[in-house]
This record gives sequence, structure tokens and C-alpha cells, in this order.
Amino acid sequence: MKLSDLIKNIKPINIIGNPETEISGINIDSRKIKEGHLFVAIKGTQTDGHQFITKAIELGAKAILLEELPTETTENIVYVQVKNTEEAVGKVTTTFFGNPSHKLKLVGVTGTNGKTTIATLLYNLFRELGHKVGLLSTVCNYIDGVAHPSTHTTPDPIELNTLLAEMVDAGCEYVFMECSSHAIQQRRIGGLRFAGGLFTNLTRDHLDYHKTFENYRNAKKKFFDDLPKEAFAITNADDKNGLIMTQNCKANVKTYSIQRMADFRAKILECHFEGMYLEIEGKEMGVQFIGKFNVSNLLAVYGAAIMLGKTADEILLALSKLKSVNGRLEPITSPEGITAVIDYAHTPDALENVLIAIHDVLEGKSGKVITVCGAGGNRDKGKRPLMAQEAVKRSDRVILTSDNPRNEDPQAIIDDMLEGLDNTQRKKVLAIADRKEAIRTATMLAEKGDVVLIAGKGHEDYQEIKGVKHHFDDHEVIKEIFGLQ
Repeated sequence: MKLSDLIKNIKPINIIGNPETEISGINIDSRKIKEGHLFVAIKGTQTDGHQFITKAIELGAKAILLEELPTETTENIVYVQVKNTEEAVGKVTTTFFGNPSHKLKLVGVTGTNGKTTIATLLYNLFRELGHKVGLLSTVCNYIDGVAHPSTHTTPDPIELNTLLAEMVDAGCEYVFMECSSHAIQQRRIGGLRFAGGLFTNLTRDHLDYHKTFENYRNAKKKFFDDLPKEAFAITNADDKNGLIMTQNCKANVKTYSIQRMADFRAKILECHFEGMYLEIEGKEMGVQFIGKFNVSNLLAVYGAAIMLGKTADEILLALSKLKSVNGRLEPITSPEGITAVIDYAHTPDALENVLIAIHDVLEGKSGKVITVCGAGGNRDKGKRPLMAQEAVKRSDRVILTSDNPRNEDPQAIIDDMLEGLDNTQRKKVLAIADRKEAIRTATMLAEKGDVVLIAGKGHEDYQEIKGVKHHFDDHEVIKEIFGLQ
């Protein structure tokens, strides 16, 4: 493709060189540059891509998209200067790949909690209804049933458009994707056309990156501000930020709620660890999920399917067959009658929701709740004491342990969590940095009818320690302890 065609949807400040140069590929990682590529120099949070322009040219780049021109230019290399390469790269990339999102019904899911569950359930629902479907999520990317491992909640623009183009080639009709606040802020989804967007909820998270809650909220809101008028936007009316998300939205706005009037409504009739009986839009059904937050998730899925043209009866029948996403409120019961629940909850709000769901099932029963949780290293330190407070508030015993300490000392993270507790609360708490021993101790404290919540890692099968990922799977550990392997 000619460079002139590639940059037709952006507004360059300056072009040095021949814009009719043929471009064979695009990359933002200089190490992946090949002959004939366009290198995009992005000023990232860790490194500045402008430092690697010379390396990219040595590897065969024929054009550079940049913000700052070098003091000396290289002969036969085209320099395209723009105000913001982060903003331009998405548009350039979608053009290079033939605008794949225009050939799909692409639906984005954003919010603090529930993104993975909703996107995955939509993927499974539409496959159940007989469609070819793509999924872009934290756990894994799928192209009509074929797995492609994921490294980020939302991939970079090149990987993202590569996957979308492959989905088009595979005949996919629908694609459901998580849209993280980082991806929205960094314009990784720039240039994509969305058929719809869903908002789950908003609580404290990623303040290490966004610095303030307002910045975090505005990053999410931008997704809805940018939706085209022919799209739909479905927002959670039970979240105080739900209507803020859509106040400047041009799309067709719908709401869902389990507490108040809304376009899509539901209520819980019965709740067990095996699932719930619900009433959705006046129709009763059974689902293999537990927890009020999962009712909200299912409502969002129901609403999106309705907006995509499916009937209520076919949606509800398909929903009744679906199972919980890996590592999301996933129960495993021992031969002795102790139930372990594995969940990804890694924010105070998510931990609160999971514990409320467990207590809803235990209501009227004598079972105790023992919670194992930690907090990630090199992330928002402010949520650590809040995590401990939520765990202690709704648990009979709490064991604070290691999550993904990354480059921090696990004990220092635990100490930060303990800072949120007074002396009385600390009497309910044990601190065991070794996660496997923490889980084992929790099961030793448990008796028949008790619940052990293992929070924080969910689907993850590793622990990141000092920059190295070591294999660690909560599922494997608890099954080994329970003698189920």
C-alpha cells in the first residue's frame, strides 16, 4: 500500500520524502521492523519510540510516523510528522488492514469489573446461537473457537487489527472485546468502528496510571463519547457513574438494573452455589451463576443481544446453558463438604461483591467464610488497606498473602494491607506470604459447610516475582489440597 493512501485519514503537520513509497507493514516495536515497514514512534509511559528510529531504519523501515523530527534525516526515508502518534496509529493501522471493524459487528465492554465475564458470555451466547464469533479479552482471544493467547486486556493497534482482519477472513459476524481504560486513553482502539458499547461499573482501580479517579472515569467515558449515532450504548443504571458515561453519547442509549426502573430489568428468585433462579423481563429462568453482580452481567448480555436483533426467548434459552467464566466465582467442593471459591477479585469493590454473593448463598446456614487475598505489586498502593478492610468486614477469618508481587517485597505489600486494620480487626487475620501455604492454612481452618474464598488471581496460571512469571494456578493448588487430582 502506498504511504499516501495509508495516511489519508490523519492530518500530518509535515511530510519529508516521497509519500508514494510502498509500505509492506506497520510496527510500533522497532525490534519487529522488516523491509518496507512504517515505524510509528510513540512516546510511551516506559520508553520513547523516537529513540529507536535509527534502529528501525537499519532493520528496513522505509517511513517513520513521528511527533519530533530528528536533527538529521536519512536519505530515501519518508518522515511523516503528526501532533500525536498515539492518536494517529490506530487510524493508520485500520486503513492498512482494510478497516476490518467495518466488516464486523464489534461491541466493546468497559468498566472496572465484569468486562471479561460480559465479553466472554456474549461470545459464548452468539456461538450458541449458531454464529461465527470473535473474542478479545484478558483471559484469551478467540477466533471462532480457535484460541490466541492474550498479553493485555486490549492489544496494541497492530495486534488488534491483525486479529480483527483474521476474524473477517474466518467469516466472523460478531466480535466482543474488553476495552480497558489504558487502551482508551492510549488510543489503542482508535479508528475502530463499534456497533455498540456496554458499561459495567466504576470503582477505584489503576490510579497508579490515571493518578485521579476523575481521570480514570473520563477515560471510560471517552469510549461512549466516541460511539457513532448508529451504534447502541447500554449502561448500568445501578452504578452512580452509569448515566455520566452516556451523558454526551450520540448512540442509542439503553439502561439495565436490578434495583430501579430501566430498559432491561431482573430480580433473583433463588440462589444456590450451583446457580440462581431469575426473573428477566418478566420471564423466569435458571442460570449457572451466583451473585447480584452476575445478574447485572447477565442483564448487560441480554440487553446487548436484544440490541443486536435477537429475540428474548432465544437469548434466555442460550443463557440458561452458559457457565461461569474461568476463575470468576468458580466453586470447587472437597469430599469433606468444604467449598472453595476461586475469583479474580483484585479491587475492593470486586472483593465486596464476591463476598456478598457468598453470604447470599449461605443465608440461613451456619457456614463460615475464610478469605485468602493479597494485592499486586507495583500498582495502586492506595487500594491495599481497602482490600484488607473489605475482606475483614465480610469474613470470619482472613489470610493475607502474596498475589503478583512483581518487583516488590510480598511482606511489604501485606504490611500495607494491614495498615487499614485496627487491633480488633487484626485478630481475625493471619499473614502468610507463601500463597500455597496460605490456601492450605485456610482449608485447615475450614469445616464442613464453610467457604474458602481464594481471591485475586482467578484465571491466571502464574505468579510474577522479580520480573519472572512462575507457574502457579489456584485451581491446581486447591484440587491438590482437596485430593481431587
